[in-house]
Amino acid sequence: MWVAAAESPQFEELRGRLLRFVLPATAGFLLWFFVFIGLNAWAPGLMGTKVVGDLTLVLVLAVAQFVSTFALTAAYVRYANRRLDPLADEIRGRLEGVRT
Repeated sequence: MWVAAAESPQFEELRGRLLRFVLPATAGFLLWFFVFIGLNAWAPGLMGTKVVGDLTLVLVLAVAQFVSTFALTAAYVRYANRRLDPLADEIRGRLEGVRT
């Protein structure tokens, strides 16, 4: 039963929808993270640039890391609720119907 579900066109569609969001989002976030780390390592003068008062660029970008993490999480939750969960519920319903 589980193998048949995993090989079904609906499950393939679900996996495709997941990967279409997760792969680009992960790649983009990792790129952003490693650029931040690289700038800290190889451009400390730039990162020490004062933006406003004693607020430096490194602090602004560090806060942006947290903000982007929460934004990405919110985007995934919204995507999952709209594009993944309905199809997953449909697949689950079919499987539960087979079991009974």
